[in-house]
Amino acid sequence: MSDLPALAAEGATVDLDGTTLLPPTTFSVMPGEFRCLTGGNGSGKTTLLRAFLGSRRLTDGAVLVHGEPVDMTRPRHRRLVASLVEPVPVARDMTLREQVTLVAASWYGNTATTAERADEIIGRLGLTPLDTRFPSQLSSGQLQLFHLALTLVRPADVVLLDEPERHLDTDRVALVGALLAERAREGTAFLVATHEPVLVKAGDGVMELG
Repeated sequence: MSDLPALAAEGATVDLDGTTLLPPTTFSVMPGEFRCLTGGNGSGKTTLLRAFLGSRRLTDGAVLVHGEPVDMTRPRHRRLVASLVEPVPVARDMTLREQVTLVAASWYGNTATTAERADEIIGRLGLTPLDTRFPSQLSSGQLQLFHLALTLVRPADVVLLDEPERHLDTDRVALVGALLAERAREGTAFLVATHEPVLVKAGDGVMELG
């Protein structure tokens, strides 16, 4: 794997109207590493993830993706980074499987393996029995797994997740943790903001904010 960090924060700081949303933060995540961001509410976890997405401007310092300043207007960066930080747009009149397949096709093309990729992630997240349902027919936990499927079905060197355990029971959290750890071993870098000890245990280390 590359010696260059997949993600790096160098004194990254966010202040807004006299309030510090993210204190000066320095750390890195290497390719194939699954790191968790922990800390109390308001400690800056989501703010830092948004900085890596370019949706939160820093007041000092820098955040880098593979050594380059974040710029999601560049196709290269959009392909490098997948995220579940903001709510994922979904179509009300398309089934779960149709939507996951559509996302896969938008990145990989409409090839013979596109549907297989969609079916694989749906199955890994335990959603196969629900794949003909519409989003309005899902519970909050099922909807969270659907959002994770839409995020993880696409190619990415880096994945940013904000509390992926939200609305999930313990068994499902463990399933998600195992899947992320497996993807990390295959080379994907993960930065996951979480309060969940099960995910922390599945990861490779913790960066505590606040």
